[in-house]
Amino acid sequence: MTASRVVLARHGCISLAWSLLLWALTPAAYALIETYEFSSPALEQRYQVLSQELRCPKCQNQNIADSNAPIARDLRVVLVEQLEAGQTDEQILAFMVARYGEFVRYRPTVDRNTALLWWAPGLLIGAGFVALAFHFKGRRRVAAPALTATEAAQLKKLMENDSL
Repeated sequence: MTASRVVLARHGCISLAWSLLLWALTPAAYALIETYEFSSPALEQRYQVLSQELRCPKCQNQNIADSNAPIARDLRVVLVEQLEAGQTDEQILAFMVARYGEFVRYRPTVDRNTALLWWAPGLLIGAGFVALAFHFKGRRRVAAPALTATEAAQLKKLMENDSL
């Protein structure tokens, strides 16, 4: 190879490396880090707690703090606005529940609609223990009846034949 070809080949590799690096970093440019300015550190702490408590209506298994869905972003903005307006945590949660239903909370309140959700695990465990108790109660060991003389003789004969 001539020197000019080596330089061109090396330049091509460097260009390819830069292209791959820029291509790999492109998604990071689209990542959005939301920052909100709060009037006090206490409001920021309440924001962190409430954003962990509220579930994203679209993602279903993510809270609004972790979700990138547009509805989650909107809920975070509403949460900041209500915190800055002086709403209590209970008022904010009541607003979100009124708008999106009890599903928006990770820990729904115990009421007529969610009682089974809260009590079902305990009821099922209790039912399992009751079933086990009945199962083992019905299986009491009964002593095997004694062998009759003819049965004992047959058993002795079988054992003698096996030992040969």
